[in-house]
Amino acid sequence: MNKVMTRNSMMTKVKRHPGGRPPVRHDTRRPGSTPRHTAPRPGTSRATPPVAPGPAGPVAQPRPTDVFADRLVSVLSGQRPVHSMLRHTVGRAYDELAWLAERGALRTRGTRPVVRDIGYYVPRPGAIEAFARIGAGDQLRAMAFRLECGTDHRWRCTAVELGGPRRPGRDDD
Repeated sequence: MNKVMTRNSMMTKVKRHPGGRPPVRHDTRRPGSTPRHTAPRPGTSRATPPVAPGPAGPVAQPRPTDVFADRLVSVLSGQRPVHSMLRHTVGRAYDELAWLAERGALRTRGTRPVVRDIGYYVPRPGAIEAFARIGAGDQLRAMAFRLECGTDHRWRCTAVELGGPRRPGRDDD
């Protein structure tokens, strides 16, 4: 005999909990729990290996060029404030970034700018010179930036340029 359970008869046998959710395990030392903060936070700029083990296998980590290109575009388009890049820049790069952001270099009406392509060159270990193609609708802009890895193994932006007029009073080396 095949027994068919209807939803109503099944609901009478299930114990209901206030709030509609079953109880959760609070003891993290017991099997079946997962340790907290095992994966790095998204958007961190620490130099990490390209692949980090995850719960379902290896997970590809974004390159520092990808992370910084997204950060720079969000600042230059007005989505994030300039001071959010203060700890991620060194030397004149913050001044250049503030000057470009002040002029609304990537601000558009309507379409939000996105990074379409990124290329990079490694002139020496611990330094990356990168370029990015930024698209907003049918417009295409170019952005160049340089990253250097510090003694604390964190990548920082040391220069940023956007196609167009250069900052006045800047000494080119």
